[in-house]
Amino acid sequence: MMLERAVTPPASTRAAESAASRVERELRAQIIDLSIRPGERLSETEIGERFRVSRQPVREAFIALTRAGLLDVQPQRGTVVVKLSVQRMLDARFIREALEVAIVRRACERFDGHYLVRARALIEAQAKAAEAGDHSAFQRLDTLFHVTLAEGAGCRAAWAAIEEQKAHMDRICALTLHGADTMEPLVAQHRAILNAVEAGDAATAVDAMSRHLNEILKAAAGVELSYADLFE
Repeated sequence: MMLERAVTPPASTRAAESAASRVERELRAQIIDLSIRPGERLSETEIGERFRVSRQPVREAFIALTRAGLLDVQPQRGTVVVKLSVQRMLDARFIREALEVAIVRRACERFDGHYLVRARALIEAQAKAAEAGDHSAFQRLDTLFHVTLAEGAGCRAAWAAIEEQKAHMDRICALTLHGADTMEPLVAQHRAILNAVEAGDAATAVDAMSRHLNEILKAAAGVELSYADLFE
């Protein structure tokens, strides 16, 4: 009996997939940091020209971002960036809290020392970003800190589920984190979480994580009124 050989996709197919991933990643980042505004209409042709790719990878990126709830196809308007939603943010926060509380509880039972060192370094880098008022770097480091907690606790799959939801929180955070006074308390909360993990104190770690993830509820209070045109 002849064995079937694995079929390698043509180079053109692999290139298209790579281009689609790049376009999706960069558009996602721009939608999350609000460089691309909620309610803005996106054209496949214009995006293709911007990224110097054909329309096919752009179309694939649009499909992926639509599945993620960041784009919507509307009659007469075409593809539009979904507006911000307090309810969607609340749903995402609920799911994220359930998973991240479980992650820190597991981390208190076992946490790789390599990730402890990395998490400490990320907190210090985040403190410098807060002092400089660098919101973009701050949010990137924030994500890396939470990823490190998940990886150190052996919960990578849980983080993958969180990442599906967190974009809806991050978009509202982009409106609320303007300077050191709004960012530095979050750094202190990260320190409290990691100190509890290092001490193996699950009760304190769980409480610190819950308080941290609830911070967005305080920050978001009134933001819908201040930026009414960006919300559903």
